[in-house]
Amino acid sequence: MVSEDTQAQPASIEAMFVQVGSGMSSDDQRITLHGAGGATLFFADRPDRVVGHVSTQKFVNEWGNGENSFAEDPPNAVITFMEGGDATPEDATVVLRNPQLAGDALTYNIEVLEGTLPTSAGACSLFIDPIGRPLSPMSVAGVRRRQRRRAF
Repeated sequence: MVSEDTQAQPASIEAMFVQVGSGMSSDDQRITLHGAGGATLFFADRPDRVVGHVSTQKFVNEWGNGENSFAEDPPNAVITFMEGGDATPEDATVVLRNPQLAGDALTYNIEVLEGTLPTSAGACSLFIDPIGRPLSPMSVAGVRRRQRRRAF
């Protein structure tokens, strides 16, 4: 038998988060995912490959919780979207702040780091980098930056 004092604590993971919407709208300061799903997916890679989901409401409610929270260290994210009838998705890299969920509309205050956001678009996915490593080489935003540099 293992006492409570010596039980192994679960290892913390650096999870990536994914949120999807049936459409999006944006202006210079905000982005809204319309038809946002009720769940926010998360996954982590080696050494602990973990996949799961949390309710989007819980994700929003816990934005400022804990050490090194997203409120303290806003995450970078890549938003991919379908614009018009174009079958090729486009993307932009943004910093996310202050999420608000109203029904199935999920809104963030943003700062655009790279790319251009349309005022409206169709289906979209938001890939949010892990807490504490928003610019790490293995982050979604970091991978996108490397791919663009290698293209030149």
